[in-house]
Order: sequence, then structure tokens, then C-alpha cells
Amino acid sequence: MEKEAIRGIQFRELPIFERGAPGRTGASLPTLDVPAIDSSAIFGAYARKTAAALPEVSEPEAFRHFVRLSQWNYCIDSQFYPLGSCTMKFNPKVNEWAARLPGFARLHPLTPDKYAQGALEITFRLERILAEIAGMDAVSLQPAAGAQGELTGLMMIRAYHESKGRSPRKVFIPDTAHGTNPASCALNGLTAVPFPSGPSGVVEPAALARALEGADDDVAAIMITNPNTIGLYESSMPTLVKMIHDKGGLVYGDGANMNAVLGRARPGDVGVDVMQYNLHKTFTTPHGGGGPGAGPVAFKNHLEPFAPSPVIVKAEGGYRLDDQRPHSVGRLRSFNGQFGMIVRAYTYIRELGADGLKSVSDLAVLNANYLAALLRAHYPLAFDRTCMHEAVFTDSELERQTGVKTLDVAKRLIDYGFHPPTVYFPLVVKGAMMIEPTETESKETIEAFADAMIRIKEEAQRDPELVKTAPHDSRVGRMDEARAARKPVLRWRPKASV
Repeated sequence: MEKEAIRGIQFRELPIFERGAPGRTGASLPTLDVPAIDSSAIFGAYARKTAAALPEVSEPEAFRHFVRLSQWNYCIDSQFYPLGSCTMKFNPKVNEWAARLPGFARLHPLTPDKYAQGALEITFRLERILAEIAGMDAVSLQPAAGAQGELTGLMMIRAYHESKGRSPRKVFIPDTAHGTNPASCALNGLTAVPFPSGPSGVVEPAALARALEGADDDVAAIMITNPNTIGLYESSMPTLVKMIHDKGGLVYGDGANMNAVLGRARPGDVGVDVMQYNLHKTFTTPHGGGGPGAGPVAFKNHLEPFAPSPVIVKAEGGYRLDDQRPHSVGRLRSFNGQFGMIVRAYTYIRELGADGLKSVSDLAVLNANYLAALLRAHYPLAFDRTCMHEAVFTDSELERQTGVKTLDVAKRLIDYGFHPPTVYFPLVVKGAMMIEPTETESKETIEAFADAMIRIKEEAQRDPELVKTAPHDSRVGRMDEARAARKPVLRWRPKASV
């Protein structure tokens, strides 16, 4: 196959501070129609003595600057994004259309309930839909990201225990769980207790039993990701749940990988007490700079009194926000959820319907296993068995034969027009390459990616230095990532005059 990346013109772009000239402007402002203010009289010593050194550029200069920067970016709208555990799905444009409807986009967050009935109804409906998908009783859309959803779930677990007159602190986390789980424990004043998964890549009841020995009445919860970060389904969930519940603990299910089980398995049905979703992963709201994020938390009735406040209730006169919640863990953020993301996720779910959501997971699992089938003869799988949403490979054989490592393969993929996959995670796999194609990628795209991976292995065997010094066709070459992390340059400063 031909390489996806080809040569072309790319503009050099200076920092915007180095564009323009003194006095140049791209704005036309009206004459001041209110009395001028003496800032030094108001702010005293805090008043500026000199004007801020902001860029002075024309409209074309400003516009071209940001367009050129955008052309340097790699994005899901231009090519396959194989990051494992990130579920980099294409963001359907119908979602954007819905979120930009004037009644939604221009709604002020402090609008009184009676004038925001449409927004409250959509939020209320999405809560009920997400609860049904997960087999839970209720949902809060307030958390601003998946990690904050974790934080919220653990806050609710802690409040639940305190309501029973208990204060257990230990949270058991297998090594195949999502990487943010220990931090969420620390922020809650809880103690993360790691324990190993079994040789087949999933948690074995015997391993959990050993971890629980001596914990006595100090079991607060288990945090378990299912499917896990190796891309495997935790088949012993009913037994693991019972073991924790028998100790008085609760089960937190990390829903980061729900894209693999929509319509096929519901965490609540096996006894999970609380979990978070990642709307940007499972329900196609934008990642990163296209955000903001949203991490709804779903839970069972026994945790409902502790849910974040306020909650949306449906009354005879319509919908309203109820903040009379004496046992609530409180408000998580300024307003009641990332509303633009709520509209996008609701649109996506309504567009697909129940059968469509089931097809999403079917295709996501099919694509991951197809990729594994194409590459397993060239890159060993960490666990050579049927996977769920992602396939995890190891560089052990390649490094032994050629000296080429995972990072080298990742950098060389850039020359072939593909973003690198997630590398060196999960930590339980040596030289891990975690690849998640999602359901939105075509058979042809997956085959082109696999072909690039195979060709890179052939290059490594024939000319290792070519791969070790990649990328060669990108705007910048191999960077010193260790130096960039230790000595980052985060602020522009003017060059010293000669």
C-alpha cells in the first residue's frame, strides 16, 4: 500500500508576539461613551505602569496565525487516532449541529429554571438513559471529566460508610485498572492498595482474597475497570463483587471502556455500586482542545442521598434544580454539568437508538480483534486471546532481534501518516503498544495501519537506524523528550537586542 503521509507545503509560523508592528490593529472599537477611569486611583500599587506587551497584529495576521497552527495539528477529522484506552472516535457533525442551536448555545448558566425547561429536560433525559445503559438507578452529570467522576464516586462511597458509622480507608486496585484510580483515592483521603492480576490478564478471586487478608473492617471499596486496560473482560466479576460486599465494602466500576459493552453487559447487573462514564470516549463528544470534558457518575439507590447537589427533579410544573440535599457530597463545580457535551451525547444516543449502540460495541470489538489478527504474527500480543475494545502488543521480540523499541515504532508511524498508539501502558506489559481502533474506522483504514506496522518491522530488521532516528518527514524530528519534561520552555520572552 502507498503511505498515507506525503510531502507538501507547510508554512513556517512565528510566535504571534513576533508578528505585527506597534500600533497595528485588527479591531475597530467605538469611541468611549462612559467616563474614563484612572486605574492607578483604583488599583494603587497594583496598577500597571506600562501597557501589557500584547501582540499588535492585523486581522489577516491573526487569522492566518491560528489557521497555520491548526494545520500543524493531527486530529481525528484528518486521520485514524489509534490511542489505546482513549477511544478516539470520530465526532459526528450532527452532534455539533445540535449543540450549536441558538437556544442551547446562547443559554446563560444562571438562567432561572422556568426559562431553561428544554435544557433541564434534555439533561434529565440523558441521566435516565445513562442509568439504563449501565443498569444503575440514577446518574449525576455534574462531574467535569472522567477523573472527577472517579473522585465523585469515591466521595459518595466515603459518605455512605460514614452514614453507617464506619470509616474504612482501604481501596483495592488491580494492576489492570485505569491509571487515574490511585490519585482519586489519595484526593479522598483513602489508601490505594494495589494487587496483581492473574497470568491470563484478568483479576482472579484468589488474588483478591490474598489482598483482603488482614484488612478486617477497613475495606472501603474495590476500583475495577471492566473491560480492563489490557482489553480483556473481567469474567469473575460476580465473585469479586460478592467478596467485597461480604467485607462491607462497595464496588466502584471504572467505565472508561464502556464502548466495548454497550447493550451487551451492564455493570449494575453484576453488583457494581457506582461508576463513571467518559462522554468523550463512549458517546463521541470531543477530546482535549475540543472539550470540555464530562464524566457522569452512575449509582445505585443506596448511594442516591449522597449524590452531588443540586439534582434535577421532574415536578408537576416542569423541571427544577433541587439543592435541598442534606446528605449530599455537595457541588462539584460551578454549574450543573458541561451542557454542550450533554447535548452532543444525547444527540448521538438518540441518533443510534438501542440497537445502534449495541452495534457500536460489536464493531469496536470486531475491529480490535481484526487488527490483532493482522499483527499477531509480527508483534506478539501481551495476552494472546480474544480481546474487547483494544489490542495490546509487546516489543520484547522486536527489541531482542533488532534493538528497536516501542518508542521507535511509534515515532516511525508518524512518517507513515499515523498518530502513534498509546505506548508503555499498561505498565504490566513490557514495551506495551496499546491500539484501539474503535468502531468508526473502516476495514481499509485498519489494514493500512497494520501494513504500516508490518513495514516498520521489516525496516527494523533491515535498517534499525532508520527506525531509531524517526520521524524523518515530520515538521520537527526526534525530540529530547526527557529534557522537554525536565526543562520545559513554557513562556515566550523577547529576544535580547544585539
